[in-house]
Amino acid sequence: MNIVKVFIIGLLLLFINLTPLLAKENNVVSSDTALQRLIEGNKRYITGEFIHPNQSPKRRTELANKQNPIAVILSCSDSRVPPEIIFDQGLGDLFVIRVAGNVINDEVLGSIEYAVEHLSTQLVIVLGHDRCGAVTAAVNGGNAPGHIKSLVEAIKPAVEKAKKESGDLLENTINDNISMVVQKLKSSKPILDHLVQHNHLKIIGARYDLDNGKVIFTL
Repeated sequence: MNIVKVFIIGLLLLFINLTPLLAKENNVVSSDTALQRLIEGNKRYITGEFIHPNQSPKRRTELANKQNPIAVILSCSDSRVPPEIIFDQGLGDLFVIRVAGNVINDEVLGSIEYAVEHLSTQLVIVLGHDRCGAVTAAVNGGNAPGHIKSLVEAIKPAVEKAKKESGDLLENTINDNISMVVQKLKSSKPILDHLVQHNHLKIIGARYDLDNGKVIFTL
């Protein structure tokens, strides 16, 4: 085998190895584009003009071996706040992590890191909502039963911060809990903070209104 053939074979092998990465990069959606899609989807949800995108058998087949979600949504587990519905999205569009009070632990962090590191998702949204039961429990204080205590403990710093602010304690705690989780994610080492600092990742907060269905983003 001469040197020309060896060179050609080497190029072919390199192309084959890079093809999955190139395909992945071609499917990446910027944080700004992703946010705009979510804003538009929420508008459709509010008016009831759903388009229910990406929910066909064809879409299911396309996703069988790959996924490129446009956003990570860290949302409260509340049954009234399903991200795919309130943003009018479909299969493979959102990487959703749901936990009461939209709090974080190592498992939540690991899930987010997986999405941004391996799936190239560039937008993370911490989604809280009105009249959150977990936040209400933290505000009310007392002894929470079972493992609910761990949720209350995670939200307590937001309660203490809100106590120093004017206005309604519950409302302020909901907002502070969202913003504090956002800041924790932005400073989380070694993956999230690096991506944020190099403008490869945007992490923002959002709050869902149970009455009118609107999501307000805090950029």
